[in-house]
Amino acid sequence: MTGTIAWSGAFEGARLAPTVALPLVAPVADWAVGGATGAGVKVAVLDSGVEGDHPKVGALAGSVAVEIDAEGVPVFTEGPHDDLVGHGTACAGIIRALAPEVELYSVRVLGPNLRARSSAFCAGIRWVIDAGMDVVNMSLSSRSEQFYDALHSLADEAYFRGVVLVCAANNMPGPTYPSEFASVVSVASRHDVEPTAIAYNTRPPVEFGAIGVDVEVAWLGGSSIVATGNSFAAPHVAALVALMRSKHPWLSPFQVKTALHAMADNATPSPEQ
Repeated sequence: MTGTIAWSGAFEGARLAPTVALPLVAPVADWAVGGATGAGVKVAVLDSGVEGDHPKVGALAGSVAVEIDAEGVPVFTEGPHDDLVGHGTACAGIIRALAPEVELYSVRVLGPNLRARSSAFCAGIRWVIDAGMDVVNMSLSSRSEQFYDALHSLADEAYFRGVVLVCAANNMPGPTYPSEFASVVSVASRHDVEPTAIAYNTRPPVEFGAIGVDVEVAWLGGSSIVATGNSFAAPHVAALVALMRSKHPWLSPFQVKTALHAMADNATPSPEQ
C-alpha cells in the first residue's frame, strides 16, 4: 500500500534542503558503520511483541511483556511471548537484516489493536533504560498530554544514560510523544531509497528520513508482507545506530545524531573540509 504519511513530505524532492555536515573522518558512512555487524549491541523492540522463531528475525536474547494491573501498577512478565499483531516482528526483521549480530530483545507494550496504555508505554521505556539497552526502536508514540512530562523525563534520562531511543513519527498529523522530543532520534519514511540511505531535515518535528514505503517486512507465522509507514522507517535507522555503536561503543546519543547527520544523503561538506 502507498499513501501520504505525515512528515514524509519534508524528505521529498526539492523540499529536501542541503545541510552542512560537521567535519568528521571521511567518508563518514565508512567510518561510522563500515564492516560493523551489530555484535555486542543490545537492541530492544518496544512494540506488539516479536515472533522469535521467524526466519527473518532469528533468536531473541530476551523478552518481556508489560501490562497494567487493576490498580494501575505495571506488571512485567519475562519470557517468550507472541507477537499480537505482526508489527513488532516487522521491525525486528528489518533490524536483523541490516545488523545481523545484534542482541535483540522484545518488549511488548502494544495490544492486539496496536494500541497501548500510555502508562504501559512509559513502563516499557523504564524497563529498557534499567536493563541497559544500547538502542531502542519505538515504532509507536503517544498523543496523551497527561503523559507528556513522564515521557519527556524518561527520554531525557535515556539520553543522559547513553540509551539511544529511535522513535517513528506518527503516520497522521498532530503532536505525538516522545517522537517530537529533541532527546530522541525521530524518523519518518522516504520513497525509493536504499535500506541504509538516510536524509536529514532541518525543520521540525522529524529529523531523519529512511525507507518506509512499500517495504517487504516479516509478519506473523513466518510470513512476509509489503507495508508502508513511518513505523518501518524507524528500524532502518535503529539498525544503523546499532552498527555505529558496535563499531564505536563510546559514542553518546548526541554523537550518534551528529554522525547520522553527516551520513545523510543531503549533507554537504563544511568549508573546513
